[in-house]
Amino acid sequence: MMTISWKTRLYIWFRLLLLQASWNFERLQGIGFFYSLLPGLRKLYKDEKLLDVSRKYVGYFNTHVYLAPMVAGAVLKLEEDQASGTADPALEVDDFKEMVAAPYAAIGDALFWGGLRPLAAGITLFFAIKGILWAPLIFILIYNLVPTWFRTIFFVRGYRQGMASVEFIQKHRLPDWAIHTKETAIVILGGLSAFMVFSHLNQQQLPSWLGLLTLVPMVMLGVVARKGLSTLLLVFITVTSIFFIGLFWADMVYLIAS
Repeated sequence: MMTISWKTRLYIWFRLLLLQASWNFERLQGIGFFYSLLPGLRKLYKDEKLLDVSRKYVGYFNTHVYLAPMVAGAVLKLEEDQASGTADPALEVDDFKEMVAAPYAAIGDALFWGGLRPLAAGITLFFAIKGILWAPLIFILIYNLVPTWFRTIFFVRGYRQGMASVEFIQKHRLPDWAIHTKETAIVILGGLSAFMVFSHLNQQQLPSWLGLLTLVPMVMLGVVARKGLSTLLLVFITVTSIFFIGLFWADMVYLIAS
């Protein structure tokens, strides 16, 4: 049975770090994905057969960059089975690749862009407002360790399980992880905002209960957002309000204090 050595798999894993280096509007990650798989394909196929198989991978492909290693690992396993003649003849590797790309992209966007990134930022801001100069490095550390873990574990799982790696995603409820990560990020950022408001009030020697007044615009924004008002418009209103409050803050403090 033809197998891909661990050294070749490690080489492919490192190549996946360059997945988007040749990103373009026509094929998106397609060329980068083919570049990553090429060392493995060369171990399995030779000459004309290698050219035929390679043509399947130079077209369109796009998924989340941190979950692409799982797709790559599964594809390598399927190609291994096909090269050794143990695969299901009705199975098309290219169909599997296209089938999982979009769902993995949605899961990855929610988990990493919508959850992990604001969560890491919120944790880092707690250190930053305390004046810790290492805060940016804390963000880099948190935000890079988790994706690196996902890249490694998922690549190994994909190669070991092939098509069954989809069940691994379902079993561990990765979409639920995305929801919980978002919720945690919201709690941390909300707590950070409250801490900054009350700290600023104490610095200005104003009563802390004034910070509760921020709940009024928060509730109002939440209500109008649920009514379907544009999120972009709400951001514009919020930023404009903060700008004008900042302009007249000194006068407001003087009036309240007097």
